Amino acid sequence: MRCIIARFPFDLTKNGVLESMKGVDPEPATGETVVIGRRTYPVKQVGAVITGQDRRDFSAGEVVRAMTRLGFTCSSQIQAQPSADVSSPFQRASAILGNPLSD
Repeated sequence: MRCIIARFPFDLTKNGVLESMKGVDPEPATGETVVIGRRTYPVKQVGAVITGQDRRDFSAGEVVRAMTRLGFTCSSQIQAQPSADVSSPFQRASAILGNPLSD
Protein backbone atom coordinates (compact mmCIF):
# COMPACT_ATOMS: atom_id res chain seq x y z
CA MET A 1 0.00 0.00 0.00
CA ARG A 2 1.33 3.42 -0.89
CA CYS A 3 1.05 6.07 1.80
CA ILE A 4 2.48 9.51 2.48
CA ILE A 5 4.23 10.13 5.79
CA ALA A 6 5.94 13.49 6.35
CA ARG A 7 5.48 14.36 2.66
CA PHE A 8 7.42 11.27 1.53
CA PRO A 9 5.80 8.29 -0.25
CA PHE A 10 6.25 4.84 1.25
CA ASP A 11 5.15 1.45 -0.07
CA LEU A 12 4.16 -0.43 3.09
CA THR A 13 2.85 -3.95 3.52
CA LYS A 14 1.57 -5.65 6.63
CA ASN A 15 4.29 -8.30 6.41
CA GLY A 16 6.92 -5.61 5.88
CA VAL A 17 5.83 -3.78 9.03
CA LEU A 18 5.79 -7.04 11.01
CA GLU A 19 9.30 -7.82 9.78
CA SER A 20 10.58 -4.31 10.56
CA MET A 21 9.23 -4.41 14.11
CA LYS A 22 10.54 -7.91 14.83
CA GLY A 23 13.01 -7.71 17.71
CA VAL A 24 12.12 -4.10 18.58
CA ASP A 25 11.17 -3.67 22.23
CA PRO A 26 8.15 -1.39 22.77
CA GLU A 27 8.70 1.86 24.61
CA PRO A 28 6.23 2.98 27.30
CA ALA A 29 3.05 4.16 25.58
CA THR A 30 1.50 7.46 26.63
CA GLY A 31 -0.55 8.51 23.61
CA GLU A 32 -1.59 6.79 20.40
CA THR A 33 -0.65 3.11 20.17
CA VAL A 34 -0.65 0.34 17.57
CA VAL A 35 -0.78 -3.40 18.21
CA ILE A 36 1.74 -5.29 16.09
CA GLY A 37 1.84 -9.01 16.70
CA ARG A 38 1.31 -9.42 20.42
CA ARG A 39 2.96 -6.15 21.41
CA THR A 40 1.64 -2.62 21.79
CA TYR A 41 3.91 0.13 20.46
CA PRO A 42 3.66 3.93 20.50
CA VAL A 43 2.84 5.03 16.94
CA LYS A 44 5.75 7.47 16.88
CA GLN A 45 8.16 4.59 17.58
CA VAL A 46 6.62 2.51 14.79
CA GLY A 47 6.74 5.45 12.39
CA ALA A 48 10.42 6.06 13.13
CA VAL A 49 11.31 2.39 12.60
CA ILE A 50 9.37 1.83 9.37
CA THR A 51 10.29 5.17 7.73
CA GLY A 52 13.74 5.82 9.14
CA GLN A 53 12.69 9.42 9.82
CA ASP A 54 12.99 11.48 12.96
CA ARG A 55 9.85 11.39 15.12
CA ARG A 56 9.50 15.16 14.88
CA ASP A 57 9.09 14.95 11.09
CA PHE A 58 5.68 13.23 11.08
CA SER A 59 2.49 13.26 13.12
CA ALA A 60 0.99 10.36 15.01
CA GLY A 61 -2.14 10.73 12.88
CA GLU A 62 -0.23 9.98 9.68
CA VAL A 63 1.09 6.72 11.11
CA VAL A 64 -2.28 5.78 12.64
CA ARG A 65 -3.97 6.20 9.24
CA ALA A 66 -1.33 4.06 7.53
CA MET A 67 -1.41 1.32 10.18
CA THR A 68 -5.22 1.24 10.19
CA ARG A 69 -5.30 0.88 6.40
CA LEU A 70 -2.85 -2.03 6.71
CA GLY A 71 -5.17 -3.76 9.19
CA PHE A 72 -3.41 -3.09 12.50
CA THR A 73 -5.37 -2.12 15.60
CA CYS A 74 -4.72 1.43 16.78
CA SER A 75 -5.98 3.06 19.97
CA SER A 76 -5.49 6.06 22.20
CA GLN A 77 -4.06 5.79 25.71
CA ILE A 78 -6.08 8.50 27.45
CA GLN A 79 -5.30 8.84 31.13
CA ALA A 80 -8.55 8.65 33.07
CA GLN A 81 -8.75 10.87 36.12
CA PRO A 82 -9.98 9.20 39.28
CA SER A 83 -13.48 10.31 40.15
CA ALA A 84 -14.92 10.66 43.59
CA ASP A 85 -17.52 8.03 44.38
CA VAL A 86 -20.40 10.29 45.43
CA SER A 87 -23.96 9.01 45.44
CA SER A 88 -26.37 11.95 45.77
CA PRO A 89 -26.62 15.09 43.62
CA PHE A 90 -26.12 17.20 46.75
CA GLN A 91 -22.86 15.41 47.58
CA ARG A 92 -21.64 15.76 43.95
CA ALA A 93 -22.36 19.50 43.99
CA SER A 94 -20.62 19.85 47.35
CA ALA A 95 -17.59 17.99 46.03
CA ILE A 96 -17.43 20.23 42.92
CA LEU A 97 -17.92 23.51 44.82
CA GLY A 98 -16.03 22.53 47.94
CA ASN A 99 -17.64 21.80 51.26
CA PRO A 100 -17.23 24.80 53.62
CA LEU A 101 -18.86 22.91 56.51
CA SER A 102 -16.20 20.18 56.56
CA ASP A 103 -13.47 22.55 57.93
